[in-house]
Amino acid sequence: MISRDVITDRLRRAGVPVTLQRVEIAQALLSHPMHLSVEQALTVVRRQAPEISRATMYNTLKLFRDKNLVRELIADPDRVIYDSNTTPHHHYYNVDTGELGDITEGDLRISGAPVLPAGAEIQEIDVIVRIRNRRA
Repeated sequence: MISRDVITDRLRRAGVPVTLQRVEIAQALLSHPMHLSVEQALTVVRRQAPEISRATMYNTLKLFRDKNLVRELIADPDRVIYDSNTTPHHHYYNVDTGELGDITEGDLRISGAPVLPAGAEIQEIDVIVRIRNRRA
């Protein structure tokens, strides 16, 4: 687990106003790479800070996303997943289990880019490879 001082410094450098709740959430989610839905993140955070509300979690994750501390991934229409690894990388999503995982760097290469509408530019490219368990 990363120390509170390191987490607090990371939040400040990202331009996030530091509060006790944000530090608790950041310490739980940013200590190592993980992929969590809001509900999963709330469960993890409440182990150390049971008073954190659902609204605080949603607002903080949105703030962290806006400050590039987490990436927001939409793996299926009913579930947003937050990834604490913000470096460019791709994912696989198991439609049977809901598991989201990182594709190892170098295992998938993207060459070229699509022709964009006039006045548009690429912000980022996210690839999610949807997989399922083998059928017997």
